[in-house]
Amino acid sequence: MEGNAWLLLAAMGTALAAVLHVCCILFGPVWYDAMGAGERMVRLARQGRWQATFITGAISLVLVIWALYALAGAGMLPVPPTARWVLPGIVAVLLLRGMAGLVIARVRPGYNGVRFWIVSSVVCLLLGGLYLLGTLQAWPRL
Repeated sequence: MEGNAWLLLAAMGTALAAVLHVCCILFGPVWYDAMGAGERMVRLARQGRWQATFITGAISLVLVIWALYALAGAGMLPVPPTARWVLPGIVAVLLLRGMAGLVIARVRPGYNGVRFWIVSSVVCLLLGGLYLLGTLQAWPRL
């Protein structure tokens, strides 16, 4: 088995983010609020509206898929034929989200607030960096 510490760390971080999103669904408005989801999402969860669960569940599903791609790139799972497109796409999404979130935190934080945008953006930039380094290392065998 070939190892890739960068993508293994990326997979763990992404899986943790997925678990935290699922915890928001399971434990409700208190978790949404603690994770900085913003007034609108907390309100939707408090009202028992399906939108909060749907949005959070969709994010969780995407994060799980990304973690599986990271594990494949790390040599822990078979590499799907789409890996050469998906892994760079994940890098792009995370790095763009991280940079855009920092701009939003400064210019127009809205209902999520500055803390949410800064913390989530730093997490996205860190994960994006891990995916980038890991993808570059794994590229020859993808």
